Amino acid sequence: MTPPTAPKHHLIQEKPFMSTTAVAPLTTQDAEALVAAARRAAESADVTVSVTVLDAGGHLLAFRRDDRAVLISGETSTRKAYTALQLNAPTADLVDAVQPGGPFHTLPTALDRPLLFIAGGVPVHRDGRLIGAIGVGGGAPEQDHSFAVTAVEALG
Repeated sequence: MTPPTAPKHHLIQEKPFMSTTAVAPLTTQDAEALVAAARRAAESADVTVSVTVLDAGGHLLAFRRDDRAVLISGETSTRKAYTALQLNAPTADLVDAVQPGGPFHTLPTALDRPLLFIAGGVPVHRDGRLIGAIGVGGGAPEQDHSFAVTAVEALG
């Protein structure tokens, strides 16, 4: 005789198998490659910038400010990277969301976090997983965004 199976509770759902495949984290070598690629892109446009790279935990992996870059660009590049990391989205895609009537309108002042909703921050993914972010400051927002995207694409 086969023992009866326990009834499944209607609130318990079986979860599909989740892969536990490890994804390599963003390394200092990756971070330095991102900084170099962003700086090359900025130099080719004759723009001086600051570049910040954060790991998935929001910790600084690399930072570089061009000698002639405006001083505040160091802070803006870091905040752009942090914002892109925390929201897992390019900051260029979030600008409208913080305008009056937008879904994140109060977010910049509601949290005690260094968020900055100006284009130039881009998350970095590997195998579909968030592993860090890059922020570029010093040029026009559209330029900063372009330099950050170029760097992420160069990393592959």
